[in-house]
Amino acid sequence: MLILGIETCTPQTSVCLGTEHGLLASAALGRGNAHGEFLTPAIQFCLEQARVDVAAVSGVAVSLGPGLFTGMRVGIITAQALAHARRLPVVGMASLDLLAFGARHVRRLVCSVLDARRSELFWAFYRASPGGLQRVTEFRVGGAAKLAGEIEALADDVLAVGDGACANRSLLESTGAEVASNALAYPSAHALVELALPRFIREETQRAEDLRPTYIRKADARISWRNRGALLGGKPTGVPDAKQVS
Repeated sequence: MLILGIETCTPQTSVCLGTEHGLLASAALGRGNAHGEFLTPAIQFCLEQARVDVAAVSGVAVSLGPGLFTGMRVGIITAQALAHARRLPVVGMASLDLLAFGARHVRRLVCSVLDARRSELFWAFYRASPGGLQRVTEFRVGGAAKLAGEIEALADDVLAVGDGACANRSLLESTGAEVASNALAYPSAHALVELALPRFIREETQRAEDLRPTYIRKADARISWRNRGALLGGKPTGVPDAKQVS
């Protein structure tokens, strides 16, 4: 089963082709706002490197956020277009889960932290479980001081990963947490494919039109809803809860 993975929720965009037997090809670019111009050539590059045609792709996996507002939308729209054109199943996964997956062999509490811009962070906590990690909190958003206070209150051995953790290394380390290196700064399409493959095999997939970005900051949800209203030629009458907004 050949799966295409698309991760565009952070300044590092990545694409990967893989099967249940391992990675076939990948491409990544760490230039912040270049998601749109990089994505299509990167997919073509991976297909060429793997020496396969797009017709061989069995499914598309995409990161749903939380993350950069534009990046999330670019990735999801691209995944939807490919899935509709080829009639492929899709699987959407959370960016914070993908980031934490890189620390799955650690026997400590893992805190996955992404830069949310506007002096805020997105984060969630994970514990080791059979076969990987289990998320033990909801996704959260707030300032670095709020996260530091939460880590201190836990009184646990914490490893913080992600660009948000690296950017606030001194503050988080003052709580007793360890901050991982930049090697674990971003979620990857490789992790996405590895985590999504079992879902494709079990046929636990989604329809492309049901993919939704994960907005946990109400301001982003309002922007999305207003944009949607403008595209439909009308005005929004209300803003749904952030977790439910497309």
